[in-house]
Amino acid sequence: MDRLIPADTAFVHREGLKELTDELGAARGEVRFVGGIVRDTLLGIAAADVDLATVHRPEDVLHTLKRAGIKVVPTGLAHGTVTAILPSGPVEVTTLRRDVATDGRHATVAFTDDWHEDAARRDFTINALYADPLSLEVIDYFGGLDDLAASRVRFIGDPLQRIAEDHLRILRFFRFHARFGDAPDADAPDTDALAACTERANDLMALSRERIAAELLKLLVAVHAPRVVALMIDHGIFRPVLPEITQADRLIALAGREEDAAIAPDPVRRLAALLPCNPAIAEDVGARLRLSNNDRRRLIAATADIGRESPAVLQYRLGATFAADRLLLSDRPIGEAQGLAALITPIFPIKGGDLVSRGIGRGPDVARLLRIVEDQWIAEHFPDAHRAGHIADAAVARWLMSSR
Repeated sequence: MDRLIPADTAFVHREGLKELTDELGAARGEVRFVGGIVRDTLLGIAAADVDLATVHRPEDVLHTLKRAGIKVVPTGLAHGTVTAILPSGPVEVTTLRRDVATDGRHATVAFTDDWHEDAARRDFTINALYADPLSLEVIDYFGGLDDLAASRVRFIGDPLQRIAEDHLRILRFFRFHARFGDAPDADAPDTDALAACTERANDLMALSRERIAAELLKLLVAVHAPRVVALMIDHGIFRPVLPEITQADRLIALAGREEDAAIAPDPVRRLAALLPCNPAIAEDVGARLRLSNNDRRRLIAATADIGRESPAVLQYRLGATFAADRLLLSDRPIGEAQGLAALITPIFPIKGGDLVSRGIGRGPDVARLLRIVEDQWIAEHFPDAHRAGHIADAAVARWLMSSR
């Protein structure tokens, strides 16, 4: 693995970045690129977020940048983070830290000027890589470059201690393994890391369900997520917090169908694939994970029976996204899901006032009859307004006759 970030890498030339690092003491070795931007660049992956680490205290960073005319926001002073707002976008600047106390959910930190100490508190070796902003040389304290070259995700130090500090690292291990470490030609997962995550899986119960959901949804769209989820199920990782997840077969099938249809992986759809085909269970899981209202509705709809409705009808009734979920999770021909993008959703041409003008009294009967007319219009595959009027006439006649 190369120990230099290529000089022509796009992020290095972001507008305002050199001025920022110069102000923070790049010439004196007082600031470095850190974490994902270094890791991903070495792998040839375009990374959007640039993070900097510095020996300067956050208050000093604020003062220095304001004096230099660089807009800066104190986004997380307690944890040493401020955000510089550059013309090319935000850059987080975090003071070197060491953990003073941890309880598996939160950490109390103290600031330091020791780069090794800052690296030692990070989770995985591949996330503890730094790069000098002037020479672009990569600084690696714990063998992260070798692990990156070997597609290996490895905790820094004792995995059990790292997990005790932050229980979310259990899920993060599998997410990073799904993204970087489970390539077909890679070695098996790090045995110490896997054993520690298995042993401490119950620690996940101490985390907020929002944190679990956020990490899980990121994991599910990682490139090797299906195989890694199967590994997690085999090792009982989900059992303490999501016992409904017991098999990965439908996720594996869905991932193949998404690829065949050239449709991007979707985390909510993939979560639905891990649940039983039971909307009541999906509703409970969505509420437990504190998903947004729209994501809960998607989860519920995706676990319902698809029936025999055509793609056009599904899209009309559910919308394009919900229809794609149903079709991709079914065993229907993949072309049906691919064809959704070309469908134009028709507009139902009959309104409540049209029924009132035909003799239906205002009130709840209008809404009920309107649904009957719409169902018949859908069954006839969305005929034009003229035919829809005939459907409405016949429905009103039957309704009035039955009311006598």
